[in-house]
Formats: sequence, structure tokens, C-alpha cells
Amino acid sequence: MVYQPQQPRRNPLPLIIAAVVGVIAIFCVYGILKVATSGDDKKKAADGTVHRSGCTPLLIAASSEKAALLQKVANAYNGGTRTFSVPTGGDKKCAEVTVKSAASGAAMQALAAGWNEQEMGFPAPQVWSPASSAWIALLRQQAVANDKAVKLPDEKPQSIVQTPLVLAMPKPMAEALGWPGKPIGWSDILSLTRNPAGWGAVGHPEWGAFRLGKTNPHLSTSGLNATIGAYFAATGRSSDLTEADLADPKVTQFVTGVESGVVHYGDTTLTFLSNLLDADAHGEGLSYISAVAVEEKSVWDYNTGNPSGDPATAGKGRKPQVPLVAVYPKEGTLLSDNPYVELGTASDEQKAGADDFLAYLHESAQQKTFTDAAFRTFDGKAGAAVTTANGMLPDAKFTVINPPPSPVTAKTLTAWDSQRKRARVLIVLDTSGSMGELTNNGQSKLELAKQAAKQAVAQFAPDDEVALWTFSTPKAAGEQPYRTNVGIGAVSANSGALNQAISGLAAGGGTALYATTRAAQQFMLTNSSPDRINAVVVLTDGQNEYAPDNNLDSLLSTLDANKLENSVRVFTIAYGDEADLDTLKKISSASRAAAYDARNPATINKVLTNVISNF
Repeated sequence: MVYQPQQPRRNPLPLIIAAVVGVIAIFCVYGILKVATSGDDKKKAADGTVHRSGCTPLLIAASSEKAALLQKVANAYNGGTRTFSVPTGGDKKCAEVTVKSAASGAAMQALAAGWNEQEMGFPAPQVWSPASSAWIALLRQQAVANDKAVKLPDEKPQSIVQTPLVLAMPKPMAEALGWPGKPIGWSDILSLTRNPAGWGAVGHPEWGAFRLGKTNPHLSTSGLNATIGAYFAATGRSSDLTEADLADPKVTQFVTGVESGVVHYGDTTLTFLSNLLDADAHGEGLSYISAVAVEEKSVWDYNTGNPSGDPATAGKGRKPQVPLVAVYPKEGTLLSDNPYVELGTASDEQKAGADDFLAYLHESAQQKTFTDAAFRTFDGKAGAAVTTANGMLPDAKFTVINPPPSPVTAKTLTAWDSQRKRARVLIVLDTSGSMGELTNNGQSKLELAKQAAKQAVAQFAPDDEVALWTFSTPKAAGEQPYRTNVGIGAVSANSGALNQAISGLAAGGGTALYATTRAAQQFMLTNSSPDRINAVVVLTDGQNEYAPDNNLDSLLSTLDANKLENSVRVFTIAYGDEADLDTLKKISSASRAAAYDARNPATINKVLTNVISNF
């Protein structure tokens, strides 16, 4: 037997330690994966939105001027590794933030009525960020009026960013009034509007009458702030607007005078800025509007050739030949404070995620993203983009007007309804055979359009004037493809006939879009009223199918607002998935109006409300 020496006994402690460390590592990796819930599995959608799978979903409805930029910031947040503590249990979770654009007034009305996903185009949000806190006060009041329970925080919401309301003017026009050294305000607007000489009163008769662009205060923050600002200017005060002020004849005359210069209203300032940029490209930048009430940051957007403010299109547009400059009304102006409101639809976990995202938004790196796009910080500091060279005055000393109490704000809107410029509108409805096709809810496109059209008629004031035409290809030779169903008349006298005519519409024939649009605008030009907003609204679900008039270029030349002394704007609605939206955009652009997208028929009520907001 061969003797083999006994090996020294190996110490098991290192192996045990290694095993324990390995197990701990496995659990740590598992814990990290659990916290992030596949947080590294980040996917970019076709629209550029970054999704972080397995995280707590957080949907934010944001005002249109900042929604795209806010989504850009949210993409960076989703692409990171941030987590927050769950209120119960203390577990760590991640949030996936999605931002949807919604006009402040439209979102307020939707929340007050009970969110309709089909009409709004997305589910009820957990966070709402309108452009101004004034909408929160109006939501509380409107929800009570609608007998709806809307849960909102009791404390004042925090701001994401700020931007003041300004009167954006083509630079030569502002300089003719003394910009940047001389204070300019609503009283100067009123003076030029009332003066029969218009711009001739300051040595520029070639610019014609003073024309104001202003959005509808029921839907748009700039319109709401401009309306409140004009009422304050009429009182000569910058605080304590009362219901008695709204009934003061001196105040009503001032506001009615300002409104008389409006070219038309609208649901978004983008209509004015896009049309102005197009007019500028044709050398007509001083003939479309003299001033438009917008937020300060929109001046920068326009001057960079990106009127939508969408970061995806930044740097891709043509800069205007004639830039805009910001006039800070000398009587005072209101701030868009962009509040961040956590809604009652949010779970405790979503509220914790929302708190974390707000903290992220307030960090300097994210604030710089906003100030680089000419917003001011959440505490009001101007960034590098707010410069005189960019059309803004970073050191401007303007009086900040606080919105009046919600009952007074609501009465302001009611007062504006009676003092706004009146309209003369021809509604033109497509009744071609394709309008008889069924939608997903079992009703035909025509039936849905008829219901929406009746609601639209009810939104006009009694002394607005409305007519109704319908169109399809003619059944016999020599017939026109359009028919007068109800002639022009005051809504107070015409509403019954309009509703009866709408109820009786039936589908049949082809789409004679060009001939009808041409005839409709010519008819309204002949029957226009200089003290009213004169317009045509065309709703169609198809493409032009009428051979006798099939020349789009000819139609666009006829509609060209630059060639007309008194323009009649043609607002178009692409209805149903076969509608030719691109062509309708060209038609509306030529007449300095706007095209609306209702290719999902379920949205037609909301879209028609937006269209009617132009009047």
C-alpha cells in the first residue's frame, strides 16, 4: 500500500461567502428588474413617443402650445431610470408618461361634462395642464352647473412654466406705433380700429384697416386672457374686476369696439400664425392681420418658421420676411401659468408618479428645455431665447393682472357672447351617396352629420346670420350641383327652417366639391356685410367627382385672399376616412381660413364646435 499524505482540509468559508454573494446578486438583479419592471425595455413609437414597459401609466392632457414639447421631456423621463416610492408598502415603481394635446377650454368642458373618449380622441387623463389656472376655476363652476363631481386638489396647483399674453404685431406696424420705446395697449388698438383712416392715421394708408386676430375665449387661453385684459383696460384698473363693471356702458362700448376689428375668431392661434406665414411667403405679410393675441413664446415660434411650436418641425420651416414682435399691453396683461393638476381619476400610485414627474419638470435641465423654446421658468424667469432680436423684451416691465374670481370670469364670457363681432355664415353640406355609408355605431355618416349640424346651429347667437346649402352631382343636364335649402337670415328667425331642412336631407349622387365651393364663396362675396365675419363652412366626405369643374388650381386662384379686397374665408371639414384632407387644407389656406379633420366620424360634434368657434 502506497502511503499518500493527507491533504490539508480546505476552509469552506470563502465558498460559503461566494455562494451568499451570488445569491444576493441574483436577488439584487431580480429586485432591479422588479423595480424597473423591464425598465430597460424601452421602445420608441412611430410618433416618437418613448414607452417604458411595465411601468405605472400616467396620461397628461396638456394645452396645445406646449403638448409636443412636454412629450419630448416625457420621452427623456421615460428613457431614464427614475423610480418613485409607492404610497402603500414603499415599493419602488417607475412611471410611463404620455402627453396628449387638448385645447384648454375643450378639456375643461369635457371634464365638466364627464370625459367622452370618442369625442376627445383619448381616455380620461390623470393629470391636466391647461395653459392658465383660470380654467380650473371655470371647471369647478361648470361641473357644479352640470351636476358632475370633479375631484380637484384643494391647494393651488404648481406651475410647469410661464408665458405672458402679448399682442404680436408685424415689426413695421409695431414700430409705426412707437415700439419698442413707447408703451402700446388695448386703447391704441381701439383707436386704430375706430378710425375710418385705419393705418392711415399713423401715416400708412397702404396697410388699410386695423385687423385683429383673436381666438375664442370659450376654448383658447389666449382668447380668454385677451378678453379679460380688454375688460380690465376698459375700466382703467388692473385688479378687482366686478360684475357691475361688465354692465357699465363705457366698458361694453370699449370691448365692442375692440371686437369690431376682429377678422375672425378660432379655437387655436395656429390658424392665424400659419396663415400669416403663408401670406408672408407671398409678400403679403402686412395685409392679413395687424395684430394677434398670442402667448409670448408663440412670437419666437413664428419667427423661427415653426408656428406650431412642435419640436419635431423646429428648424425645418422658412423664417418670415417680416418678423413679429411682442407688445406687452400697457394696461396690464395676464400670465399663462401652465398649472399641473392631478385629477381624481388618478390612483394613489399614479399621483405618486405624477409628483415625481413634476419634480423632474422643475429640475434645471428640463426648465432649460422649455426656456430654450421661449417659455419662462415656473417662477417667471426669462431664458436665452427671450431677446429683442427674437422680437421679445426680456426686461419689459408689465403689470400682471390676476384673473378675476370664477363667477366674474364666467360672467365675462357671457358678456363677450353679447359683445363679440357677429357672423354671416353659409353652411354647405355634402349629401353625396357615400354619406349614406354606415359608421361604427350603426348610424350613417349623414345621420351623424345632421345631428352635429343641428347642434352647431344652436351655438350661433340669435342675431348671427346663417344659410344652408347642400351639394352632390346633378341628376339632370343643366342643373347646378348645389342647392339652396335655407337662405341667409337671422338665426332667431331661421333656426326652425334650418333644423327642418337638415332633418330632411338624404344621400345620393357624387361629390361636386370644386364647383360648389367656388359658387359658395362668390355668393357670400356678393352678400357680404363689412361689420360681420363673412365665411363659408364646407363639410365633405370625398374627393371632387364633377368633371365640368375639376381644376383645383383654378379654384385656389379664385379663392386667393390676397386678390380680394374683402375676403370670405372658407373653413373646410374632412369627414370620414375617404375625405381628401390635403386638398381641403389647400382650399382653406388659399382663403386664409382653416381645415378641420373629422375623418373619424365620431368626432364630428367636437370638430363642428371648433369650426363654429371661428364665429
